[in-house]
Amino acid sequence: MSFRISGLHAAQFAELFQLSDEALAGRRAMRVVADHAHGYPCRISLTDAEPGQELILLNYQHQDADTPYRASHAIYIREGEQRYDEVDAVPEQLRRRLLSVRAFDGAGMLRDADVTAGTELEPLIERMLANQEVAYLHIHMARHGCYAARVDRV
Repeated sequence: MSFRISGLHAAQFAELFQLSDEALAGRRAMRVVADHAHGYPCRISLTDAEPGQELILLNYQHQDADTPYRASHAIYIREGEQRYDEVDAVPEQLRRRLLSVRAFDGAGMLRDADVTAGTELEPLIERMLANQEVAYLHIHMARHGCYAARVDRV
């Protein structure tokens, strides 16, 4: 079964990079500089920032369904990034992490959830999407709990 993994649309965050630190704080966001490799995953490009690169850390509502599963969490974004949107491919950023995958129906209700190593992601995606009640998946970084990417059937 084919699947599409996608990052977030960059346009929704463009104005944040022009804001002062004070204005960012007013939106529960802050400018940070990566100080080590593989610790600052951009949710637009689904790549990790290199040490010295600037990002914005913000609270993002990734599950906006009007259900008990409505959710938000902290994410990193990097300026000038292109949205990751690939079919039957898993970005390296996800491969190197322990992941939590959550399956939702069309109404935004949780139907399944599991944890897997990023190197074993495809079989879990296939199993979850085989359930016709499942409309989409959300991938989270299992250790920190932050939203990583969305998965849809193709």
